[in-house]
Amino acid sequence: MSQRTLALPLLLSLLAGCAAGPDYVRPAPTLPDRFIGETALGQRSATATANAELVAWWTGFGDAQLARYVELALTQNLDLAQASARVAQARAGLGAANAALLPSGTLNGQAARAYQSVETPLGQVLNSQPGFDRYGNANEANLGASWELDLFGGLRRGREAALADYQASEAGAAATRLAVAAQTADIYITLRGLQARLDVARRQVATQQDLLSKINLLYGKGLAAELQLRQAEGALAQVRASVPVLEAGEAAAMNALDVMLGAAPGAHRAELAAAGVIPVAPRIGATGSPGDLLRRRPDLIAAERRLAASNARIGVAMAEYYPKLSLGGTIGSATSVASGHLFTGGASQAAALLGLRWRLFDFGRIDAQIALAKGQDAELLAAYRLAALRATEDVENAFSALVKREEQAALLAQGEASLGRARGASFAAYQRGVVSLIAVLQADESLLRVADARVQAQTESARAAVSAFKALGGGWQAGPVEAVAIRSQ
Repeated sequence: MSQRTLALPLLLSLLAGCAAGPDYVRPAPTLPDRFIGETALGQRSATATANAELVAWWTGFGDAQLARYVELALTQNLDLAQASARVAQARAGLGAANAALLPSGTLNGQAARAYQSVETPLGQVLNSQPGFDRYGNANEANLGASWELDLFGGLRRGREAALADYQASEAGAAATRLAVAAQTADIYITLRGLQARLDVARRQVATQQDLLSKINLLYGKGLAAELQLRQAEGALAQVRASVPVLEAGEAAAMNALDVMLGAAPGAHRAELAAAGVIPVAPRIGATGSPGDLLRRRPDLIAAERRLAASNARIGVAMAEYYPKLSLGGTIGSATSVASGHLFTGGASQAAALLGLRWRLFDFGRIDAQIALAKGQDAELLAAYRLAALRATEDVENAFSALVKREEQAALLAQGEASLGRARGASFAAYQRGVVSLIAVLQADESLLRVADARVQAQTESARAAVSAFKALGGGWQAGPVEAVAIRSQ
């Protein structure tokens, strides 16, 4: 074998190892070593009643109905159905990119029967021959193959981009799962908070009604002024007016929860109508470090994979600078006499093709495409770094809200107990004629306001715990594709 014959395969193998464009290097956003709120979070763990694991954190709230609804949402939610469809689309794109690297084949055949005119020049010549038959048959069958030689790596870069897009879609589906679980839990906790606030308001309505009944009795005996009666009526109407607003919020929360569960509004209203307690935020043990978020939060994994895809597309654009070679070939059989002669030695045919395509006078357009790809890559790099910073911000805000809301709820509970005793004392003093009715009404108003604020603080502390689990990236497990994406980081 000659040196020239050996040199060609060697040259092709060297070129096959090259790929146009920059190789991807995962960026390392600058993040702190630990969360600021981690210390305060550890101190409040003594007040929590249960532990929660990140994978199924919703079970740590100790509310069976909450856990059941979250699990139901993870199987029936329509946002998750859309995310699964997007994964299927990305998988199809990856399949197409893989197929572009392989040879393609075609099989075609045709059969024709024609009736020749004798008025045309060709027909007149043929008609002059003895035994000319104006009917003619033509049969052909061919097998063709073609293969674009990816000498400069444009197709391989395209496959890299498609693979990264697929991994991003898988991580995006996981991020949707996490968001659905968190939103379902948040709506459920909000609903229980509204029902607790309704209970406070209705108990206050009963208290005001009882006060009005007693003043009415005194007024009928001439022992109370009409002013006191009207003041009590006005206070009762004010408390009653808060009930419809809370009931509207309760109905809206029930409808939102039904939609999260993939059901029509009202589907679960009967089982939600019985008011339950506000779930208590569990302990949050494994917080990890801010750097762990890059490998645990699926939205950050998706952002990093999109950045990898954009980097690969720079190579796709740069590969247009270089020539593209393709190999092609056809083997088949053709006859124009009778179908019985098809696939005989005389009817066989073959062709080979070496193709070259090179955009020699289009470098300005290629330059623009490369500049566009680099601009998109720079944009996604900034987006990834910003997403990492905001993820850390989400965790810090959730930790702070959880700790401070629990402190607020504890203080308000103490205030509620004190104001409850103050209200009883003021009413007893009013009955003895020591204080006016105004003092009793003010005590009722203060008690209602503090009790309502205490319920809201309890609700917000539980919601902050949900936000913390979501911010930490809990609620999903990496599958095979996501695990590859995580290892690539």
